[in-house]
Amino acid sequence: MGFLSRKTKEEERPPDAERTDLPDPEAPDSPDRPPEPESEEIKVSENNEIKVSHNGGTGTNSGAGAIEQGVADPAAPGREAEEAAGSDSPPRFKASEIMAPDRRRMTATEEEPEAPVKRAEIIAFANQKGGVAKTTTTLNLAVAFKESGHRVLCIDMDPQGNLTMSQGIDPDKVEKSLYDVLVYDRPISEIIVEREIDIAVASIDLAGAEIAMSTKIGRERSLEKALREVWGDYDFICIDTPPSLGLLTINALTAATKVIVPVQCEYLSMRGLVQLQNTLKMIQENLNPDVVIEGILPTMLDSRTVHAKEAVEILEENFGDLVFKSRIRKAIKFAEAPVRGASVLKYDPDGNAANYYRELAKEVLTNGSST
Repeated sequence: MGFLSRKTKEEERPPDAERTDLPDPEAPDSPDRPPEPESEEIKVSENNEIKVSHNGGTGTNSGAGAIEQGVADPAAPGREAEEAAGSDSPPRFKASEIMAPDRRRMTATEEEPEAPVKRAEIIAFANQKGGVAKTTTTLNLAVAFKESGHRVLCIDMDPQGNLTMSQGIDPDKVEKSLYDVLVYDRPISEIIVEREIDIAVASIDLAGAEIAMSTKIGRERSLEKALREVWGDYDFICIDTPPSLGLLTINALTAATKVIVPVQCEYLSMRGLVQLQNTLKMIQENLNPDVVIEGILPTMLDSRTVHAKEAVEILEENFGDLVFKSRIRKAIKFAEAPVRGASVLKYDPDGNAANYYRELAKEVLTNGSST
């Protein structure tokens, strides 16, 4: 009965045309009018084009990649907007470009190692006994090497500057010397002077170098570090040392690869060999394990005396093959050549004194090529 009465009430309601509570469709929008729902229609054509209609408007997107499970790609309108913007839109960056460099990527690209530079043969002439022809041997053997076609540099480590003077250079007038290299780390190329051979000059200032270097860290390697600048430019570097076993001589032995020990054929001169050997052993254990004694050179030999012959025999008995076969005999030319500021090979090229050192150069070069 209730159902019939409800139906009767609906039938009794006036038609829409006669109702006054409905909004006018031609009237402007009013707050009381509810919004119309958006209608969306999606159509897919045979060539995979997607047509989307929103309230009468139609958008088109093509490509099979825009369809996923029958639904249009929501990012398609955004991509079209970006393409329309073109170059006006700011560029996009990858995450790898924005982030800091990757440590693994940086370590993977290693620089190619540099080709090793050929190092010169560095020979120190050492004996704490003075007056045994260290300076004479250093200069004349170096010039003999140059005559054989080698590039040679001489280093004057003696504060007396006798090697510098033997090439006609006044040690008191040089502006810079080995003192500046060892104490102030000046480049050694600044003190090299070209004469018969290239020479790194000395001055009397070297006498105070040991005190000035006393607080320097790594002072025993000061000469070695300085020579790194030039040891690729020479075949031989010959170092004249002072008559002591102080810091200057230790610098020379630390930088050297070989040591030649000039020994006057007298008893007192030979006694110093034991102390030099002890010093060299400490250098090998702590600073330069590669340095070796190349040979012991009998100098100022006077074959007329029995004492000189006995001295050579003592050397050969105690040191065997370390004693050079070459002998440097006494000659007045060795005293005259430094007055002219020249080596004996230049001062008297055809004399016996020059030939002594040419023979020694051949022996050293032969021993070097056989080792």
